[in-house]
Amino acid sequence: MARQILIRPIVTEKLTNQMADLHYAFQVDKKANKIEIRKAVEARYPGVKIKEVRTMVVRGKRRRQFTRRGLVEGRTTSYKKAIVTLLPGSEEIDFFAEV
Repeated sequence: MARQILIRPIVTEKLTNQMADLHYAFQVDKKANKIEIRKAVEARYPGVKIKEVRTMVVRGKRRRQFTRRGLVEGRTTSYKKAIVTLLPGSEEIDFFAEV
């Protein structure tokens, strides 16, 4: 279940700085709600206690690329992002332990 809801962790410079404040971001299934996301994170990372879950849908962007053949237009995919806040004293999530 957790593998179907949690697609991948999102690791950017901004979100890496927020990890110090116990905020972690995941790309999740578009149909998942906050309760399902909370259960999936707790099942995937045992020992983690969640304070709150915030979700947002990130819209896809239009992309253009100039090539020898002319202008190529495309679009990035839209996805749902969940920001999970942990309780103080909870175990931290280590994304890089599984690499």
